[in-house]
Amino acid sequence: MPWFVKQETFLRPYSAMKLHLAAHRLWVEELRQEGVVISSGYLVDGGGQPGGGGLLLVEAPSYAEAEALVQQDPMVLSGGVDWRLQQWRPAVGDLGVR
Repeated sequence: MPWFVKQETFLRPYSAMKLHLAAHRLWVEELRQEGVVISSGYLVDGGGQPGGGGLLLVEAPSYAEAEALVQQDPMVLSGGVDWRLQQWRPAVGDLGVR
C-alpha cells in the first residue's frame, strides 16, 4: 500500500497549539487501534529543540483517501498549521517501520 507524508509548520505559538496537539495524539492513537498504519512526530533542530512543525506518515490506498484522513486531523482542523501532503515512493533502503 502506498505511503503518504504530511509535513506541517506551526502558524501559531506552541502555547496556542498545545490543546490541538493533545487532540492530535489521541486521534492518531485511535486510528492505530482501528488498524491504520500511521506515525506522527515533531521536528527538532540540531540542539534537540522543537522547530515548530512535524511529520505524519500514513499508509493509504490512494492520495484521495490519505488526504481525506489528513483533513480530519485536529491540527489541520485547528487552522494553526500550514501543511502539505505528498505520496512517498521509496527507492532505496528499508526503514522497517512495522
